[in-house]
Amino acid sequence: MKDFNAMIDGYRRFRQQGWSEQRERWAELAEGQSPQVMVIACSDSRVDPAQIFDARPGEMFVVRNVANLVPPFEPDSNYHGVSAALEFAVTQLEVSELVVMGHGFCGGCAAALTGQFDRAEHGAGHFIAHWIDMLSGARDRIRAAHPALDRAAFQTMEQEGVRVSLANLRTFPWIAAREQAGTLKLHGSIFAVSDGVLHVLDETTDSFAPA
Repeated sequence: MKDFNAMIDGYRRFRQQGWSEQRERWAELAEGQSPQVMVIACSDSRVDPAQIFDARPGEMFVVRNVANLVPPFEPDSNYHGVSAALEFAVTQLEVSELVVMGHGFCGGCAAALTGQFDRAEHGAGHFIAHWIDMLSGARDRIRAAHPALDRAAFQTMEQEGVRVSLANLRTFPWIAAREQAGTLKLHGSIFAVSDGVLHVLDETTDSFAPA
């Protein structure tokens, strides 16, 4: 799929096949949605949560951004797209699980590690630099441990990105309260683009293992 015309062709195939095959499902969804899971994923074109988790329409509430990051709770008057999506999913849809899904070869994590946009001001890279600055603490630790910035360093940053997002999720009072009450569970995971394996974080051991 290369351009908008190809997208329209895909839409027509969807109407003839996917939509018609699940017409009853779409009729149900027209009445409202009730997903049990919210996924925070990267905007990267290679990692579509619906495809990876083989989900049907209406089963997952998804927000995607550069490096699948969740900012900390900041109750101010600025615009907060991720926070608004979280608030809607948790307090309105009452999802029971939040899943942060990182992925291999993440450009956002790589930029955070290398400092690619560190000098960006108001030109190209300004918004990216400010966003991935959430990983600055992890970057310093990883650079110290992996001065050569080998593949292991980038994989560690991808894992740290998931951990940072999970920690930031717990700064939201209505997430922390629900997790403490046992009505909301948080999960971390990383999808390996190269081999298609999903690695899940065990927070008791602080390690990732294949699902």
